Amino acid sequence: MRYKIFQDVCMQNQISVLLVAHHADDQAELFILRSSRDSGVLGLAGMAFTSQVFSSHTNFCNNDWKNHSVLLVRPLLDFSKEDMYKICQGSNRGWVEDPTNRSPLFARNRIRASLGNLLSGTFNSELQAVISVCRRTRIYVDQICNSLIKQSITVMDQGFAVINLKTLNPSKIEDICLSKFITLVLQFVSQRQRPIRGSTSKLLLQYIRTIPCKTSLTAAGCYICPAPGSKGFKALVCCSVDCPLPSNAESFHTFSNVEEEHCFSDELEQIIANGKSYSNNNLVTNSSQAQFLDMRSQSVLDEARRLDVISESTHRNIISLQREEVSHFKSKTDEVASGCESKQGTEHIAAFLSEPLLPGQTCYFMNRFIISWKLSKEISSNWFRGEPLSLSYLEGD
Repeated sequence: MRYKIFQDVCMQNQISVLLVAHHADDQAELFILRSSRDSGVLGLAGMAFTSQVFSSHTNFCNNDWKNHSVLLVRPLLDFSKEDMYKICQGSNRGWVEDPTNRSPLFARNRIRASLGNLLSGTFNSELQAVISVCRRTRIYVDQICNSLIKQSITVMDQGFAVINLKTLNPSKIEDICLSKFITLVLQFVSQRQRPIRGSTSKLLLQYIRTIPCKTSLTAAGCYICPAPGSKGFKALVCCSVDCPLPSNAESFHTFSNVEEEHCFSDELEQIIANGKSYSNNNLVTNSSQAQFLDMRSQSVLDEARRLDVISESTHRNIISLQREEVSHFKSKTDEVASGCESKQGTEHIAAFLSEPLLPGQTCYFMNRFIISWKLSKEISSNWFRGEPLSLSYLEGD
């Protein structure tokens, strides 16, 4: 909701760049949070210095702004929270402390409190070092994706994309790069920022690697099928008819050409130039420089220990923080599940399901959620054919 408000203000005022003050301590908290949920290396890389926020609005007075988006910039990721305090104190600037940041009800706050005793000296520098290596891996993946997009993607005026599968040559591309490539294409076409994970990601990889493609599928708000006349050597990606439209579509005033010239200040132009310079200076030329390619959190930590990126004590402390957060989640969900059982007679079952989740049962999901369901009304069995659907555990960032 916070970013939705920021985005609306930016759209209404034709602001194309938004700066936010996330810092290095935020990255450390995010690393522990995501590693406790068995994130992959792309998730462990944390927040990017720049990212794109797509517009959720569909109607504009000027067609040039139909696909307008906001560039989100985080210029302070290399500074610690202590640095921020010193900057404010040194320049006599006031700041606001959010009291909810101290509430133990939220996972990030619990992790922040636990990190408070560790974020100094060796532990802090080594934790930031492993995040930096993960970030280099993500830079490598992003470079591959950018190259693939330039070579194999054609975006049509109507908003759909065509993937040239012969040019793409997906059999030669690592899973992690191909998966990110597909995600970027689908997110652009659908204008949705939801990540694509688990079984959906595997299904898309299998589809893209089958050349010529002969079938169609719907995934992540998009419809994918063989491009007409391509004999299955090109895939067409467009919005699915089942993709929900934005809840509200508003029209905005757009500035004249003269006004648009003043939308960017010299400072913002310099920030963008610096960002491009940073990217160019941090190019990862080959996969050997991306040490954690396609690894989950435990493998990343083990490999970081093997490469002496982190010491044994830092490795042990990170594992301890992970287990503490997982344990806290499970203790809380046990209380909720117990309450459900006493009130509704539900049965608590394991996190990994091989059988269908029956009405009234509850289960853990992704170390974050309790899932249960009940029938709202009886439907004739003649409506359904074949095997019943079951809920599967989905891994992801």
